[in-house]
Amino acid sequence: MAIDMRYSAPWGKTGDEESHHLAHHCADVAACFEAMATLPVVRARMERAAGGSLSSTQIARLAVLVFLHDAGKLHPGFQAKGWPHGAWRGETHGHVREGAAIFCGHAPEEIRRNLHCDRLGDWGVDEHLLFAVLAHHGRPFALEEEDRARRQWQSVPALGYDPVASSAGIGVLLRSWFPEAFETGDGTPLPTASGFQHLLCGLVSLADWLGSTKGIFNFVAHLDGQYIEKARDKARKAVADIGFDARRFRDLASGRTDFATLTKGKTPRPQQRLIGEFPLEEQLVILEAETGSGKTEAALWRFARLFEAGLVDSLYFALPTRAAAIQLHRRVNEMMRRLFDGSGPEAVLVVPGYLRAGEVEGQKLPDWQVRWDDDADEALLLARWAAESTKRALAATVAVGTVDQAMLAALQVKHAHLRAAALSRSFLVIDEVQASDRYMTEVQNHLLRMHLGRGGHGMLMSATLGSVARTKWLGRKQRPSFEEALAAPYPAVWGKSEATPRGCGVQERKEEKTEGQKTVAMALVPTMAAEVVARMAMDAARDGARVLVIRNTVTAAVDTFEAVRQVGEILLMQVADGPALHHGRFAPEDRALLDQAVEAALSPHKRKPGGVIVIGTQTLEQSLDIDADCLLTDLCPVDVLLQRIGRLHRHQLARPPGFEIARCHVMTPEQGLERLLAPAFENGLGAWKEAGVLNGIYRDVPGLELTRRLIEIHSEWVIPHMNRLLVESATHPDRIEMLNAELGEDWGNYWNNIYGKYVADAMAAKGIAMPICTPFADVRFPENEEKIRTRLGAEGARITFAAPIRGPFGTMISGFTLPNHLSGGIDSREAVEPVVEGGMIRLKVGDVDFLYGRTGVTRSK
Repeated sequence: MAIDMRYSAPWGKTGDEESHHLAHHCADVAACFEAMATLPVVRARMERAAGGSLSSTQIARLAVLVFLHDAGKLHPGFQAKGWPHGAWRGETHGHVREGAAIFCGHAPEEIRRNLHCDRLGDWGVDEHLLFAVLAHHGRPFALEEEDRARRQWQSVPALGYDPVASSAGIGVLLRSWFPEAFETGDGTPLPTASGFQHLLCGLVSLADWLGSTKGIFNFVAHLDGQYIEKARDKARKAVADIGFDARRFRDLASGRTDFATLTKGKTPRPQQRLIGEFPLEEQLVILEAETGSGKTEAALWRFARLFEAGLVDSLYFALPTRAAAIQLHRRVNEMMRRLFDGSGPEAVLVVPGYLRAGEVEGQKLPDWQVRWDDDADEALLLARWAAESTKRALAATVAVGTVDQAMLAALQVKHAHLRAAALSRSFLVIDEVQASDRYMTEVQNHLLRMHLGRGGHGMLMSATLGSVARTKWLGRKQRPSFEEALAAPYPAVWGKSEATPRGCGVQERKEEKTEGQKTVAMALVPTMAAEVVARMAMDAARDGARVLVIRNTVTAAVDTFEAVRQVGEILLMQVADGPALHHGRFAPEDRALLDQAVEAALSPHKRKPGGVIVIGTQTLEQSLDIDADCLLTDLCPVDVLLQRIGRLHRHQLARPPGFEIARCHVMTPEQGLERLLAPAFENGLGAWKEAGVLNGIYRDVPGLELTRRLIEIHSEWVIPHMNRLLVESATHPDRIEMLNAELGEDWGNYWNNIYGKYVADAMAAKGIAMPICTPFADVRFPENEEKIRTRLGAEGARITFAAPIRGPFGTMISGFTLPNHLSGGIDSREAVEPVVEGGMIRLKVGDVDFLYGRTGVTRSK
């Protein structure tokens, strides 16, 4: 029988009838790792995680280990995927566990010897470090019993393929391509710290993703003994071209990191000056200042200074909502242009459903390709490499996105290690941190501890951070008393290593008071009825006011929207020649239109004459630069309420008569709050019991009662002068204890149940947090990670249409994501065929009918 020698050499990548020799692909990835690991900031993060310095010999030995990340591809059961059909009669294989089998002694001994496994042991490579490298596809793994059996490693004579001979050839190349690794002078073992193992896994995953990019590393099928130098040249260039090597940008920014350059000549306000003066050696700073006071500019100023000093290589600006991230992205992109004198990196938008780099939109194509709207040259396309996937977007030089995209780096989900490794070099900014959601707070705290533990830098910003939450963020054990909390300055900057905050001087506070204070007329409305809210909104809009209505639930928002439509829909925000509202239950394509419409309706810069009503949910309450004259809001925790009030009178603008002072009407239950202790749930307030656990949106009824009393006592809120008083009065444990003692046993019992739920939420978050203190080979991710993602993003089943269809706003939509509570029993794996009926899209998923229209998706009754 004639031997077909075309398949005698092992391939590492294949496609379009081309192949890339396994040794070449392994060289590509190892070269990418070398290029990354030798960058000063990345090297510093690795050494911090390792607990000591790394020599060039140790880096070379790590590169050898990275080279061997795909050794499992030597298995004929894997190679068979590229062979003619029928040439291999055994089972097809993967390559991750097969690689582990080689190094753990469950494959032919000759292969193990050829790949220098004994030398790896001499260098200090243990099972944990080995598995960290082999788990480069996104999840830790374990060797199963069947992996431990020596099975099917035989040669295939008909194709001339012999795994033992192939391993011998690769082993020879290893010694010649990485000579420093095999020198005997440096006997220092490789690091054993578990944190280093987890960081290494992420760096290898990123190097593998970059090293597998065909547009950078062209396929070379025939073994080239000199290939390593080509791989290293391409890797160094690629790491620079995608922006991971930021040194050329640092040269552009040098001497341009003053506040005036970033902001087109503005003078820093007192709280911004505090950030500008804060020592760069401080890894974590917390800025407390009023919404609209320039916290964003302060954060970007600190990034510019850290970047110029070589302490960080990138920025990730994390926002609480999609709409806020989309809006801020433009501002950050403009400031980065000024910082880098027009020649720097494009800011990447990291929001699922969007592909945006700078001002350019992208469109996903088959085979993981992206088409960008401009005529980008090859260099620009490479610069957008990170923008083409949310999984690798944190590798961008400048990125703006939702906080959950950063939080995924701290959870036991696929590709978390890659995200965290890319993020480690960034200045991580988290905007509008709060304490209302204990699960989110715990995850963010874990993320921050990971980030700072690797030597990263971070900044937290809030207008409404209570002392209890701040104490936790700063890692301090003793919380201040209520009186001590009130005495803290505001605005203020806190450092993790500084015992006391830095506040503005007396004169600066006086100047800021005249410039930035606003008075808000507060009023309680003893109903949450949609008809009443609609009537109040219409009265204000008819008087020329821009009215923002924020309801606690989508149901209440839709009911209010329909109530306005009945008598005055022309006053509502308009999209595609019709009324619209804003919440999270829309297709991504429609969300983009709605986001733009909100900005247009409540823009502080382009105000059209006449009133308008914008109705929405929590999607409109944080980090948006929109400016309303009047706010109608449901009762909510005081920190959330202050965030909503932050959308009022953000700028010095001419106001319609009667609205010279900002107005805020707070809707409360007609029967009071005490009945919610049952427990009961009304429009986002209170809780319901499920499986013995209290669930809800705003469950803290004592905190809600304290907030209600603040409105009752203070008919005018002077912001930010009263911020500290307001937040502490409704969140400090001393005040909650006093309230419960006053109102009786039922209140105390309810609070104990809620506190137990908070503890359970925190424990749930800790249970699925990335266990970087656990040795890598001992880590197992949950099988159903979708539950983790659902809990994080409050999302449920993703419904995909068989083909895009024209939606209610005229755009072509391809599907939407259901809220979690509508996803029970839904199997969304198959695409569905939607039908248009009377302006609505009707579809059936399994046995459940859904409708999609101008008010979003609903379950058909």
